[in-house]
Amino acid sequence: MIEGPLGDLLVYAQDQGLITAVDVPYVRNRVLEVLRIAAYDLMREGAGRPATIDDLLLPLLDDAAARGLIQPDTPTQRDLWDTAIMGCFVARPSAVQHRFWQDYQRSPAAATDHLHAGAIASNYIRVTRTDRNLRWAYPCEYGVLDMTINLSKPEKDPRDIAAAASAAGGGYPACLLCRENEGYAGRPDHPARQNLRLIDLELTGESWFLQYSPYRYYNEHCIVLSQEHRPMVISPATFRRLAQFTAILPHYLAGSNADLPIVGGSILSHDHYQGGQYEFPMDRAKTLWSTTRDGVDVSVLQWPLAVLRLSGDDEPVLTLADRVLAGWRSYSDPGRDVLAHSGQTPHNTITPIARRVAGRLRLDLVLRNNRTSAEHPDGIFHPHAQIHPVKKENIGLIEVMGLAVLPDRLQGELQLVAEALACGGPLAQAAKVHQPMLDMLRRADPPANLEQAYLQTRDAASAYFVRGLEHCSVFGRDVVDGCQDFLASLD
Repeated sequence: MIEGPLGDLLVYAQDQGLITAVDVPYVRNRVLEVLRIAAYDLMREGAGRPATIDDLLLPLLDDAAARGLIQPDTPTQRDLWDTAIMGCFVARPSAVQHRFWQDYQRSPAAATDHLHAGAIASNYIRVTRTDRNLRWAYPCEYGVLDMTINLSKPEKDPRDIAAAASAAGGGYPACLLCRENEGYAGRPDHPARQNLRLIDLELTGESWFLQYSPYRYYNEHCIVLSQEHRPMVISPATFRRLAQFTAILPHYLAGSNADLPIVGGSILSHDHYQGGQYEFPMDRAKTLWSTTRDGVDVSVLQWPLAVLRLSGDDEPVLTLADRVLAGWRSYSDPGRDVLAHSGQTPHNTITPIARRVAGRLRLDLVLRNNRTSAEHPDGIFHPHAQIHPVKKENIGLIEVMGLAVLPDRLQGELQLVAEALACGGPLAQAAKVHQPMLDMLRRADPPANLEQAYLQTRDAASAYFVRGLEHCSVFGRDVVDGCQDFLASLD
């Protein structure tokens, strides 16, 4: 019997502002259509109960599975079905956009507040999952970094992997960031997006869109995507789009992953940026050296990577940023292992981040190089092999700014290291990759108990991450001299 659970869900949707009482009969019928239910007893309908959205959806999904609709009954398949249900509660894109710009007339923050709340209420942002992520702060010489272990992505069931291999997607949508995802039903190898809504933006005369990230690595984590499916490129137009976006939403930051493998993000096939309302550790970084150049305040940050911070009025900042990008693309410093090209292959690029601070444009330009060597086949300026037990993946935009996104396997592995540290016994085979970390910890004062051992182990993993960031610095510890030498080359 689904009348009770569906009634509870209808009350939840009204409480969350997804629908009004006028919408209830229509939305009820849409959900019944999705669940392929013809007979329904209004007298048995639930009147609402306090529960998370997952708890409200669970009996509806269990019923669908019992009737053979969800086949195979896996987390991936359930995600497809619960998204289809929640898509019934979300207004059409034109209505969502109209409300956004109406709210915008009051304030940009009012517009994003309502849009973000709707993305959570509709379960597009699955907060019951993202809230599982482990988080802690790690003080170090660069300030207090934000550490997380990402537990929010469910593990793939082998049956889903097999279904994805045989799925006929037909190249539509072309990728996870394409505009065509809005309202898409999904398939085993592509998430459903019936509850996704985008906001039209014009940046540098082109059509771009604002949406939120379903994985919410930080507060109001959003994505700004090009209407055109085209590769990521860092160019003068990139800087101008970031500046225009932060002028439209001055309470948000906006940044771009680099456009080359190794130093770029996980999706380089679609031009996009990331933003949100969050203070990253890099925002709080101290200044090692500063000067004024062409009417722009220029500083080098005390940070694991080489960062040039430009602050001032838009046009002078953007003009200088263009010069920095053009100069860096061709800059070599063999003494520091920085080579701009190997034959025709480029190695230098930039990870840019824009903010509005006291009405001025602030543009952080992180100098990147993706060259490899026999000693460092994964990248000279990439976390080196000894860091890989903690972090092997690309250091992209989010981690450049000091928020670590560590793999879920670390949850169990760090616990095993802590247990071995606390009892003095051997390290379990499942965590043998962390033997060097355990050896290092054993050279320090022994922990008083398992809890203290775990905190020491967690700090050790954090220190590994910081060293991995340091490996990404194109000038190493010589960052001030390196940046000064580079800036001198622009004259």
